Amino acid sequence: MTRDELISENLGLVHSCARKFINRGIDYDDLYSTGCVGLIKAIDNFDPSLGYKLSTYAVPVILGEIKRLFRDGGMIKVSRSLKELSQKATRISEEYKKENADDIPISLLAEKLEVDVYKASEALSVSTPVMSLTAHTDDGEKTLDIPTVSIEDELIEKMSLDDILNTLDDRDKELIKLRYYKHKTQVEVAKALNMTQVQVSRKEKKLLLLMREKLI
Repeated sequence: MTRDELISENLGLVHSCARKFINRGIDYDDLYSTGCVGLIKAIDNFDPSLGYKLSTYAVPVILGEIKRLFRDGGMIKVSRSLKELSQKATRISEEYKKENADDIPISLLAEKLEVDVYKASEALSVSTPVMSLTAHTDDGEKTLDIPTVSIEDELIEKMSLDDILNTLDDRDKELIKLRYYKHKTQVEVAKALNMTQVQVSRKEKKLLLLMREKLI
């Protein structure tokens, strides 16, 4: 599968991540275009030999790009040429959306701009309006657009754990599931797997160490 095909195939991940930040002070189009930058970075740096799925690696990268957009408040210095490209990209994107009632595919936007897909995504992302994390309301109270509690980290961790579990052999996978999904004691696991409690304890420690290293 080519790079452009991988990007098109995984744009759903970008939409899924961007939707988590709706109504937090930045337009959806800007969230989406920034997420596309994250997706492209993830695809360019993804190493399939590590045994992970692309989605597991891409989601935190996409979320990281979007969160950085909030942290930076959109105040990113860009060149005049990129600003001009951004204006053109925004115009093309808006025209396409009016005609098709949908976001323009990044690959098509890149073709119309005569640039690569990364540059096209970057051009869209720089159009984000300036936002202050310490903006004041009419009554003078400070507000923050980013909540302090989020489920995104839990989602990423669960996806990563599921992928790591799938790399274990059936017996090791069953041990982890019995211990941490079904909350069985080591004695109960030993009986279920025809092992001693000491064997279960040693194997469990090795598996947890292995899984921890893969998560880092």
